[in-house]
Amino acid sequence: MKWVRRIGLGLLVLVTLVAIGLATWEPLLATRAAPPPAHKYDVEIVRDRFGVPHIFGRTDPDVAYGIAYAEAEDDFPTMQEVLAMTRGRLGAMTGADGAKADFVLAWTGARATVARDYAKQPADIRRLLDGYAAGLNRYAETHPAEIRLAKLFPVNGEDVATGFVVRSPFFFGLDQVLGALSANKPLPVESAGPAPDAPNVTPLGPEPGQSGSNAFVVAPRRSADGATRLVSNSHQPWRGAVAWYELVVQSGEGWHFAGATFPGAPYPLLGHNESLGWTNTVNRPDLIDVYELTLNPARDSYRYDGQWRKLEAHTVWLPVRLWGPFTLPVPRTVYRAVQGPAIVDAQGAHAIRYAGADQLRMVEEYFRLNKARDFDEWQQALAIQGVPATNFLYADRAGNIAYFYNAMFPNRQPGFDYSKVLPGDTSKDFAPGTVPWMSVPRNINPASGFLINANNSPYQAAGQGSEIPPQPPLLGVETDTTNRGTRALELMGADASISDADLHRIKFDSGVSRFSYLGRWYQALLAVDPKGDPLLRKAHALLAQWDWSYDGKGPADALAWSILRVPNRWHYERKPAPDPRTVLAEAAGYLQQHFGRLDLPLGDLIRLKQGKTDLPLDGGPDSLRAATSYDELPDGRLAIRHGDSFIMFVAWDKAGRVSSESIQPFGAAISRPNSPHYTDQAKLFVEHRLKPVWFERAQLAGHVERSYRP
Repeated sequence: MKWVRRIGLGLLVLVTLVAIGLATWEPLLATRAAPPPAHKYDVEIVRDRFGVPHIFGRTDPDVAYGIAYAEAEDDFPTMQEVLAMTRGRLGAMTGADGAKADFVLAWTGARATVARDYAKQPADIRRLLDGYAAGLNRYAETHPAEIRLAKLFPVNGEDVATGFVVRSPFFFGLDQVLGALSANKPLPVESAGPAPDAPNVTPLGPEPGQSGSNAFVVAPRRSADGATRLVSNSHQPWRGAVAWYELVVQSGEGWHFAGATFPGAPYPLLGHNESLGWTNTVNRPDLIDVYELTLNPARDSYRYDGQWRKLEAHTVWLPVRLWGPFTLPVPRTVYRAVQGPAIVDAQGAHAIRYAGADQLRMVEEYFRLNKARDFDEWQQALAIQGVPATNFLYADRAGNIAYFYNAMFPNRQPGFDYSKVLPGDTSKDFAPGTVPWMSVPRNINPASGFLINANNSPYQAAGQGSEIPPQPPLLGVETDTTNRGTRALELMGADASISDADLHRIKFDSGVSRFSYLGRWYQALLAVDPKGDPLLRKAHALLAQWDWSYDGKGPADALAWSILRVPNRWHYERKPAPDPRTVLAEAAGYLQQHFGRLDLPLGDLIRLKQGKTDLPLDGGPDSLRAATSYDELPDGRLAIRHGDSFIMFVAWDKAGRVSSESIQPFGAAISRPNSPHYTDQAKLFVEHRLKPVWFERAQLAGHVERSYRP
């Protein structure tokens, strides 16, 4: 942030002189939260042979208590960072980057929203959140040496709820808008227009890079054995606050679910129960409206409908950890106008309206989805409209499949271009509220018998003849497509009887569609004239041999991967493509510099690396077998840290019996290097293999590592 970069040498000298005083400032200012009401929790945690926790409780809050304790055992450092973020103290733990999150917490008013509405939540939801908080407190109490920040504990249900409120808007691009405004750069380009002409011909559009995911559902009519199938394949970072954590839960109050959650969430966020399941993929509707404010000379009021309104402003103090125990308090001002929170700087003032602001209904919604028993109950839960954005793909034992393009679309007025900055001095372009639930786009039980999404347009989900029509322009539904979406439709559409083996083959496919933007980018690269450059000529000849797949079997795969990863830098952001010749030269130069050859096996370039585990990978950017973001190792190899993450295959057979398999890149004990479950799933993951999910307690027999009561 600018205010961090502007700390000059003089200020740093001053900081050094008063460091002893500053070291005590943040702990003194921080206050302990009131703990949840005292309660005795009755829960048993059973770890299977992969370390996955199966949590059995008498009541739902008992289970939530066990979820928190189990995940703290496996990833307490990350959970503390999430909690520090909800308290506005992440900067005191991690430094300047954490302070940015603290500012966003204050800017969104997340804690104020929770303070206002927490008591209004249903009693069972508050008990659930309190149980989760109590489980975290119990772990902290019994492991004090692992606590990273003074007075962080105890936590309570309001802290847990705040995590949902502050994180939700960043799944649909609020961070990009804030970054552009703060840096005085153009706002992200939006894509909303006519639907694509055909599902197998894709217009140029973005690949959602680090926001990627795949989802597949197959109805009995399209299934080789009459089963209903669901594949959850979210693409999340492999470590950190939005890395998946697998679990199975069961309570005496009817809650029984297998799936995965994020640190800080008191229940699974995707997966399945006995009768139904769902998964999510990131969608990209236009859910953010930016208004330019006209300020008075004093910059404390703005014009609105011919009158001057006071610009709300208050100061927040952001604790920034410098080194060791030393923390610097930095003041920042948070602004708000009638349209929403505002950014005010030397370039001007802009208020931002974004979907899902100032509410916490998502906390109840996710739990109701967990406990829904059939399609009707599940839809009633989704209709709560608390989750601001994300696609939901659904399947159940009755044979229903569905795709909901879930979004809290803002009410908008005709005659205004909401993809551009709007005038903030009038109420004519600002209408409070959200579009009714029944207007949310959906595709239910299509004739094709299957549905897919890979962060592509919802107009390409079920194949020709089964797609939904174009939606009203004011909704801002994107028309972007991805290679993954196009490839999935090609593979699913060509298979009239999809078996379990077929679906596994499709999910782990590493191909590039000739009809996708990547196909056109590849053709542009082949059209490059090497013009006498020996290395470029050699690279061009090798690339011409590529077999359109990142399966690691061809001599051109590493070069193709290096080149085709480049669209992640421009395609997702809807920017012009770079010069193909320059890209080809840079990729060839990198491989030659670090490896002395261009025909490097792909697995020698991209790696799964965690601790001492170091394994070759396949797949690539925007392929169904996804391998996207990476850390460059000293020897030039690339350690993947984002792409295929938690994968789950679910099936209901003709009799309605559910079974599932899953896999993670590393293992259950994500931040415990000494645990046998730190990387025990890694070899299976790189080999495209899955492990069983023991959903019923009786199925655990012979697969229990340990059982205990926290």
